[in-house]
Amino acid sequence: MRFLLKTSYEQDLRLFRDAVQRNWYIALGLALLVLPALVPTYLVDISLVFIYGLCGVSLMVLAGYTGLVSLGHAAFLGIGAYAHVYFVQDLGLPWVISVALAAAVTAGAGVLVGLPALRMTGVYLSIATLAFALIIQEVLTRWERVTHGLKGRPVDKPVIFGVSLAHDAAFYFLCLAALIGGLWLTANLLRAPTGRAWVAIRDSEIAAQSMGVNRARYKTLAFAYSAALMGVAGALFAHKVGFLAPDIFSVLLSIQFLLMVVVGGLGSLHGALFGAAFVALLPVLISEARDRVPAWAGQVVALAGKDAGAAAFLGVDRFVKQPGLEPGLFGLILVLFILFEPLGVYGRWRKVQLYFSTFPLYKRATFRRQKTYMRSERLR
Repeated sequence: MRFLLKTSYEQDLRLFRDAVQRNWYIALGLALLVLPALVPTYLVDISLVFIYGLCGVSLMVLAGYTGLVSLGHAAFLGIGAYAHVYFVQDLGLPWVISVALAAAVTAGAGVLVGLPALRMTGVYLSIATLAFALIIQEVLTRWERVTHGLKGRPVDKPVIFGVSLAHDAAFYFLCLAALIGGLWLTANLLRAPTGRAWVAIRDSEIAAQSMGVNRARYKTLAFAYSAALMGVAGALFAHKVGFLAPDIFSVLLSIQFLLMVVVGGLGSLHGALFGAAFVALLPVLISEARDRVPAWAGQVVALAGKDAGAAAFLGVDRFVKQPGLEPGLFGLILVLFILFEPLGVYGRWRKVQLYFSTFPLYKRATFRRQKTYMRSERLR
């Protein structure tokens, strides 16, 4: 068993917990650098995981660390995507400047949402952000001069400092660099007074206010920063899909983002990445199953004839081919995780770590769920 003994305040402000954790991250970075040579066929899907990871970090700041649930983050993704394409292809600005401007525009939209939502919490805030998403989707549909409406608009491959990143491997490293930058910036911000104020607001707004935390300021800042990260992700997402249309940024996409942070584990940047990998790769697995099931079905029918088991298998085949299968699976998985694993994938990983570190003295009641509240909230 290994114990971490902290003897100074500076140890709590380090980016890595200890040398062991730092070495593991270095090994992970080296593995990601050689990954394009190992699985060149799936680079497009892995790039989407990185983009979704940035989206998950964005929503994690808002929902996991500040306690503000948003159902309209797909709108911020759409604003960032369309703003970036407009600055690059219509105004001819350099790629880096256009991404920065798209993040600034999206941050401004986050402030516009955050200010009216200061007095809202819980389901009322969710409804407000959902209404914002519907309004933005309608704006993207009607503002044809910029978005080209329902006709959509094609997106060129990224060109940075005169170098084209049209190849899948080049775009892979671009998305990886953006994700690492977003994680580094967010991790440092969460260890700063701003991040501690967000966590205080999440735990108890009354206690945070009593300690001098300006609730309006930090809530608005959380919305702005979360939206800015989503704007950067939107710029990468535009190049990933290659064609923008307003119906891409629907409420279903916002629900998928919320699914990422819940399944991955609320209150953890690791959870945002785990959830992004799950949400991005689940459609790939479903697609692979759709491609493979018909071949199995033919063999089963040939061997079993009119057997009842073969008929049941064909029923499964038709179920896998249903076009609305993915939203149904997303909803089912979300409900199951909330019921049986509320700490998410990262929470389960922490339980496994604790089990092996304390074996054979591990107690099953260590993570038993119980109602907890602060003294300042008892009279609500």
